[in-house]
Amino acid sequence: MSDPQQIDPAGNTQAFRAFAQRKDPEAAPEQRSLALPITVAVVVAVLVIAAVVAYLLL
Repeated sequence: MSDPQQIDPAGNTQAFRAFAQRKDPEAAPEQRSLALPITVAVVVAVLVIAAVVAYLLL
């Protein structure tokens, strides 16, 4: 059985919020958004495919 003197932090809202909001120095750094590089790569790929198709048809 669990010790009755021990308090479960999940049962205490204030303790849980403190746990959830703490900054962990060992946590992985925030990832940069990859939306712009992926968009640029897709646009370049479409342009290359269009250029190859135009070359083959003309």
